[in-house]
Amino acid sequence: MISSMPSDAPSSTESAEETSGFWPRLWWRVIHRLSPPANADALRDVVKELIEEPLSESGISSAERMLLANIIKLRKCRVSDCMIPRADIVAVGLTDSISDLVEAISAHGYSRIPVYRDKLDDVIGMAHVKDVVPHLAAGQSCAIEDLLRPVLYVAPSMPAARLLLQMRQTRHHMAIVIDEFGGTDGIVTIEDLVEEIVGDIEDEHDPPTLEPFRPQPDGSLLADARMTLADFESQARLALPPLDGEEIDTLGGYVTHLAGHIPHVGESVSAEGGLSFDVLEMDQSRVSRLRIRLPRETPYISSSGQ
Repeated sequence: MISSMPSDAPSSTESAEETSGFWPRLWWRVIHRLSPPANADALRDVVKELIEEPLSESGISSAERMLLANIIKLRKCRVSDCMIPRADIVAVGLTDSISDLVEAISAHGYSRIPVYRDKLDDVIGMAHVKDVVPHLAAGQSCAIEDLLRPVLYVAPSMPAARLLLQMRQTRHHMAIVIDEFGGTDGIVTIEDLVEEIVGDIEDEHDPPTLEPFRPQPDGSLLADARMTLADFESQARLALPPLDGEEIDTLGGYVTHLAGHIPHVGESVSAEGGLSFDVLEMDQSRVSRLRIRLPRETPYISSSGQ
């Protein structure tokens, strides 16, 4: 509870609003909204109000606005919302060789690799590239078992903010997400959680980011196969033929179901209404990039209406 105020403080909410700068404005709004009693939900409402105000009134930049908005949203974010799904996990087995581990690190550019005992549902730790390099530099042989570091095990429903705090306190940078049956549902790194606040973090080893959706001069569309069907239909302004009795979330899953098998690069898959999907890239056994050819009578209409 705030029991007193500085003698030279504005005498009303209106006078506080005249204080220049974002943080003084936020301070006075908090005082008048929360005293007494203090309430966390009311504080969030104050911040939301300032975020929604025009830039000329709030005095905060678009970057600051994004950070504040993401911090507030993190409260509702669960581990399942920011984890790397099981299908995208790169891992090695406990009995694999150091060469297998080095190859995985080199091929994917990860500094931490999960290690499983017999199958991916039995992850027992992780190997860090910093532990591998000294052995290689000294020409020493070792087993992956000698490099194991502990990981956290969490449920998909765990709040992301709580996991971020736990990772900081325990100094663990990787967590294994366990589903209700005890299997591995995905993994979360501390970088994944930080990105929920600051946006994607790309370093010099990350490949250039491709646009998830891009119209082509010939009227076709290039699309990331991980796009959701809803996002694709919204951006392409067309409705895909429905799949009876099937719940498919991504464009790649849609094409794989249409094909009836795992397609290969260069394969073309047709759909009702004259649509066709050319498989341009694969990521192991998953479609990663597609070219969509539209029927002549349904030209693509851009979001600008041109």
